[in-house]
Amino acid sequence: MDTIFALASARGKAGVAVVRISGPLSHDVVAKLCVLPPVRQAALRRLTWQGEMLDEGLVLLFASGSSFTGELSAELHLHGSSAVVARVLRALGSVDGLRLAEAGEFTRRALENGKLDLAQVEGLADLIDAETEAQRKQALRVLSGVLGQRVEAWRVDLVRAAALIEATIDFADEDVPVDVSPEVTALISGLLMQLQAELHGARAAERVRDGFEVAIVGAPNAGKSTLLNALAGRDAAITSEIAGTTRDVIEVRMDIAGLSVTLLDTAGLRASDDAVEQIGVARGLERARAADLRVFLLDDVEQVLMLPPVGDDVVVLGKADIRGGDGRAVSGKTGVGIDWLIAEIAQRLSDRAASAGLLIRERQRIAMQAAVAGLESARARMSEAQSLPELIAADLRVSMRSLEAMMGRIDVENLLDEIFSSFCIGK
Repeated sequence: MDTIFALASARGKAGVAVVRISGPLSHDVVAKLCVLPPVRQAALRRLTWQGEMLDEGLVLLFASGSSFTGELSAELHLHGSSAVVARVLRALGSVDGLRLAEAGEFTRRALENGKLDLAQVEGLADLIDAETEAQRKQALRVLSGVLGQRVEAWRVDLVRAAALIEATIDFADEDVPVDVSPEVTALISGLLMQLQAELHGARAAERVRDGFEVAIVGAPNAGKSTLLNALAGRDAAITSEIAGTTRDVIEVRMDIAGLSVTLLDTAGLRASDDAVEQIGVARGLERARAADLRVFLLDDVEQVLMLPPVGDDVVVLGKADIRGGDGRAVSGKTGVGIDWLIAEIAQRLSDRAASAGLLIRERQRIAMQAAVAGLESARARMSEAQSLPELIAADLRVSMRSLEAMMGRIDVENLLDEIFSSFCIGK
């Protein structure tokens, strides 16, 4: 296998830059630069190449099996000058048998060498991209390998159930003294309960990862754009006394209680003969219906809109600077009620985030749904008096393959190319 190298830290001027090397020649090439330190002991070394001093920095060596990639590896902690980094990379690139790593190649090798499973790889990608506290915590949970541990426990039960069914097939012509149906049914029912519970938290986990959408809904000239600006703390939307100013949906990304939230300012909801306004209203309705939460900004509590509030949608009265009194009234102009409204939004979204499971990607959710479908089919067949055990065994294999694909153990080559292309070169 090739030995690869790349800048593992961010590009640009910095205090420290880290160059990572992984593969069978990694220690040999570092030996060309300096005296090798003991494995897993950081040592300050003067790095020279063909008589030229390149830099002075820390050198770390890792043994095979004890590194991020699972291979012989090394790290050079250099001064973070772009000139220093460029010169060291140029020197490494001139060594026969070394090449610059492709995007995500270090992590791919970690997967191939069993240091990470596919869910952990996706957790690592999410941790690198995390912008909020909730995203950081969720990514770390997945990176810790908890999902892989659960899947392995489920796999053990699936193997047991499949083995019992296969035994009835193998010994169909003989008298089998024990009826395996009760144990198989119990195993399948227990697995279904656990997998469905994990699926229940999948949507919330995806929202934590991708961000919640909160739509501000109301009639024209209700003050929606002014409210959006007040919530965002900046002038993100144009405000005007003229009704119908907002035509396109305006999006503002912000952090609310550690959650990534996109606020949507939608067109005022009303019937109109204006073709352009009709398009704006239709788009606004579509985005509002799809949003995770809606904030209805009303003139009075009896006001009826084209889209009614549902569930835990927030209903507030606008223009508190004029209205006064009502505790549910807010004003984007004066800031009255804004802190209260942010707290209400935060509480509702935090309640949803609390139910988040470990399935952070749509791919994982689809694989889990396939596993559940296989188990449900197997359970239904178990209740049929004349059901063929071969069909039950096939259902259990579908479930097992779905879980294995979710963790990157089978049939994922094309998927890996897509996942690792999103990583930086040095990861």
